[in-house]
Amino acid sequence: LRHAVEQQQLPQVAWLAEHLAAQLEAIAREASAWSLREWDSAPPKIARWQRKRIQHQDFERRLREMVAERRARLARVTDLVEQQTLHREVEAYEARLARCRHALEKIENRLARLTR
Repeated sequence: LRHAVEQQQLPQVAWLAEHLAAQLEAIAREASAWSLREWDSAPPKIARWQRKRIQHQDFERRLREMVAERRARLARVTDLVEQQTLHREVEAYEARLARCRHALEKIENRLARLTR
C-alpha cells in the first residue's frame, strides 16, 4: 500500500485500502465473537462422543468402499478359488460393516441422551 501511494497509483491504492479495511473488519468481528464461541462449544463429554461418531462414520464409509470394491472384483473374476476368496472377504466386510453400524447407532443414541 505504501509503495502504491509513493508511486501515486490511485486505483491500486483505493483497491488495497478497501481490502485492508475489509480484513480489519473481519478481524474485529472474529474478536468480538470469540467469547461466544467458547461459551457455545460442546462440553468435553459430548465432544468426545461427537469425535467417536465422526470416526465411526469414516469407518463405515471405508468399509462400504471395500465391500463395493470386492463385489466389483468378484463380478469380473472367473477363477473359482479367487471367487470363493472374494466371497469370504465380502461376507467378512459386511459383518464388520454391520458391527460398525450397530456401534454408530449406539453412539447416536448416547449423543441424543446427552443433548436433551
